[in-house]
Amino acid sequence: MGRTEKKKQKRRSRFDIRLEQYYDELKDLYLGLYHDESAFEYFLSMLKRSYKERKQTLRDVDTRRLDNPDAHHSNKMMGMMLYTENFANDLNGVRERLDYFKECGVKYVHLMPLLDSPEDSARSDGGYAVSDFRKVRPDLGTMEDLERLTASCHQRGIRVCLDFVMNHTSEEHPWAKAAREGDSLAQSRYYFYDNWDIPSAFEETMPQVFPETAPGNFTYFDDFGKIVMTTFYPFQWDLNYWNPLVFNDMTDNLLYLANRGVDIVRLDAVPYIWKELGTKCRNLPQVHTLVRIMNIACRVVCPSVLLLGEVVMEPSKVLPYFGTEDRPECDMLYNVTTMATIWHTMASQDVRLLAHQLHQIEYVPANCIFQNYLRCHDDIGWGLDYDFLGQFGWAEASHKKYLNDWFTGKWPGSPSRGELYNDSEWMQDARLCGTTASLCGVEAALFENNEEMLNRSIAADVMLHALVLTLRGIPVFYSGDEIGMLNDYGYHNDPGRWADSRNIHRGSMDWEHAEERHDPSTPMGRIFKEINQIVMIRKYNNIFHSDAHVYPVETGDNRVLGIKREYDGKQMLGLFNFAPEAVRTEIETAEYADLVEPEREFIPGDGSLSEYWLEPYGFRWLLEKNQK
Repeated sequence: MGRTEKKKQKRRSRFDIRLEQYYDELKDLYLGLYHDESAFEYFLSMLKRSYKERKQTLRDVDTRRLDNPDAHHSNKMMGMMLYTENFANDLNGVRERLDYFKECGVKYVHLMPLLDSPEDSARSDGGYAVSDFRKVRPDLGTMEDLERLTASCHQRGIRVCLDFVMNHTSEEHPWAKAAREGDSLAQSRYYFYDNWDIPSAFEETMPQVFPETAPGNFTYFDDFGKIVMTTFYPFQWDLNYWNPLVFNDMTDNLLYLANRGVDIVRLDAVPYIWKELGTKCRNLPQVHTLVRIMNIACRVVCPSVLLLGEVVMEPSKVLPYFGTEDRPECDMLYNVTTMATIWHTMASQDVRLLAHQLHQIEYVPANCIFQNYLRCHDDIGWGLDYDFLGQFGWAEASHKKYLNDWFTGKWPGSPSRGELYNDSEWMQDARLCGTTASLCGVEAALFENNEEMLNRSIAADVMLHALVLTLRGIPVFYSGDEIGMLNDYGYHNDPGRWADSRNIHRGSMDWEHAEERHDPSTPMGRIFKEINQIVMIRKYNNIFHSDAHVYPVETGDNRVLGIKREYDGKQMLGLFNFAPEAVRTEIETAEYADLVEPEREFIPGDGSLSEYWLEPYGFRWLLEKNQK
């Protein structure tokens, strides 16, 4: 390259260089879907404007992360999800609590929905009915407060995740208000119909999301005489992504949030965004095209920003949202099936389904990374692999009833204390709510003043967290679980919250009570100390790197899960006892160092297998010795 060409190259902006890299693919994808040159030109101009609006401090973040693009795969990466109002009242309160994240080993914080939504909680859906994508809910702060928080997090090496509700808006969004007033352009952003002919045709193949609480996928509004597609709730109007205006403006909103310092954008309900007659309107090919275009938009404008897909479905439906190594879509996905299966394993004391599912995701591509978790803001749905379970005599309906009876304490001998969500005799598909500690039995043990039960329940709680830390991917804790917070039954007396049983595990952090985490003589202190210990062990041992090869191994006992990790010439064996009694298991003969209890000696046997005892709900992290 000559001197003149080098000067021209130097004068070109990073934006132009990145856009050139992706331009041909971007154009093919966009025009292949929308066939609208003017819409594509606007999309490009929007990307350039978003880049120009990006602050230099954020461009510096982009540069640093481009130098280490897989930093989020590190064993130091761990997340925590929380509701701003429950954790610290508002965004400024969260900023004042950043030292707590460091204490917990947290490197990224997922702030649950905080954008402007209707004040009436019955019409906000917990913040998932967005009225303004560029405004923070007034009780939580301002967009400037969010920028100050993200800047403070970046100074401490913490990434911030925010929900981006793609499928719909609140009926109070300006687009919806204009559509309600008869604005034809605004109406084209949604699915509006004058009669039931097309909606009825959709209903023939389109499943219902909430058949009990929000039946049907359409709502008739008599105040303006139109039928609107409302897949989730009547107050959430589905956006029409057939209209390129919608996609352009929603991508613009996404980049606006990225320019406020948001590092990880959670694409809410992404499988639903493309609707087509004669289909289930889920997981259609056009969805993957749109997500790939959004991924490219981020690579061009804000390459440090990652996309987290919310795909709450079975593994065969989840994995395609990673895309391919050369054409990635989502950078991260939730490991939702494993979460539900972990709780099934707790109740059944049988690890075979969990091992089977770990085999299914053993060879995901290198660019794929899961978020692993025990609890989140939502319920636990029992979408298990019943074809696999059927070979052991477990039928779907009876097994779901058993699981719900077990975790609500109705089953004889169960220490678990949870509540059901969407309990319906007609559907018989209720889901489960509750904090990890209460579902493990800590609440019942304290109520009954049963020391033996308390010891087992704390062991179960810690063992489950150790399992999440062992899986391939990024572990994410739900705020409060790190200190063993119990169910909050106060929501029953709150008129704005009593109808949603998920509020049982959305209790507010009692910071005075949380000080007990420093007292290991208390249950809260014991849980915090033991979980914090294994978090730090993971942080400083690269055998836990997310790029490790992770797979289940046979233990000789269906109550004990064995997991092997291999990375950088090292091997580690994890053993997890899902039984309330001590068990003896068999493992490969080798010399191991116990990472949790280094003083514990393990002497291998003379044969090919060695016996090893695990305490009730006990676990072991065993690193093979004599490895580099």
